[in-house]
Amino acid sequence: MSKRSSLELYRLKKLIEELESKEGRGTELVSLYIPPGRQIADAMNNLREEYGTAANIKSKSTRKNVQDAIESIMQRLKLFKIPPPNGLIVFSGAIPRGPPGSEKIETYVIEPPEPISIYYYRCDSKFFLDPIKEMLAEKDIYGLIVLDRSSATFAILKGRRVDILETITSGVPGKHDAGGQSARRFQRLIELAAHDFYKRVAEHAEKHFLAIENLKGIIIGGPGPTKNEFYNGNYLHYQLQSKVISIEDLGYTEEPGVYELIEKAKEVLKDVELIREKNLVQEFLGLLVKSSNYVAYGENEVREKLEKGAVKILLISAGIEKYRIKYKCQSCGYEKEATIANKHDFSRETCEKCGGIMYEEERKSIIEELAKLAEETKAQVEIISTETSEGKMLLSSFGGIVAILRYVNE
Repeated sequence: MSKRSSLELYRLKKLIEELESKEGRGTELVSLYIPPGRQIADAMNNLREEYGTAANIKSKSTRKNVQDAIESIMQRLKLFKIPPPNGLIVFSGAIPRGPPGSEKIETYVIEPPEPISIYYYRCDSKFFLDPIKEMLAEKDIYGLIVLDRSSATFAILKGRRVDILETITSGVPGKHDAGGQSARRFQRLIELAAHDFYKRVAEHAEKHFLAIENLKGIIIGGPGPTKNEFYNGNYLHYQLQSKVISIEDLGYTEEPGVYELIEKAKEVLKDVELIREKNLVQEFLGLLVKSSNYVAYGENEVREKLEKGAVKILLISAGIEKYRIKYKCQSCGYEKEATIANKHDFSRETCEKCGGIMYEEERKSIIEELAKLAEETKAQVEIISTETSEGKMLLSSFGGIVAILRYVNE
């Protein structure tokens, strides 16, 4: 996946969710995927052929809607001399607004996050989204193994998500009185039990990790020498052994050890979204404690700093479900804005100037509204997921809206 900002990816994911919810009355929604090597002229010729084929559709309304959608796509393609570096995706179709006859053609042009491999045209009752959804899926996956002589825990780090897979126990005897056996014999029994345990750890690692196509690396950690004995003993399947990228010394085992391992290996994992998000939130928290004049939090304070151009980095939680509404009085023309928490709240306002009724003129998500303010002043925008402890804390403790400032907050 080509490197895109968290805001761009957030917007693209939201658009895909919106497109997924749309449905035509018949097979009237057109999806077109154009690879970067394909000429726009070739795509136009293909669309003209499809337009002619659509003339044979028996239903008059379906025929008109399909041809209108194809025509709309052709108009959009005229804006391109060649496809962008990753190709082009266009969706167009008649989306019902109510009873039959209320359909309106909607067209969406997307530059995908990675190159399209084939030319593809499809007309159906739903937009064909599988290829772009696959592009947006997390590609880099890391296997995590935390072990000591008593247990081993297996986990997967995929983007921002950590999945704890399994914990197994060893059965290796602890260091205690041999109960009459010679110390040497007892030590041999311990080593045999440890050898059997390492073999079981390797078998479970193979079960969990070997079939993962996009496994970028394996990180092993744990207290004491056990992790090194396991790695240096080449117990892992050779394909997994070659993917070990770091061995970390830990103070914890099992699930707490997994999260400590991620923290300890953050230099190795610095390109992983989870680490990037953790670092951004921790930077904000560090400034809040040491130099609080360089941060702002809460919707009103952050908006004020954005309007003054004081924001360097804007952190917004992806979990915010608020909307910014612009109202206008029908009598005197007075305008005002307000934030609502319910997407379906279409309440009217009373004009504070003349007492007339104020109706909704415009609505956008609070994320988009603040992101636009940030972009206008060249502030960096970061969308923080709710899948990390830092992301959850950002939403619950700070309302999901914080900023790191360019200069002292006075």
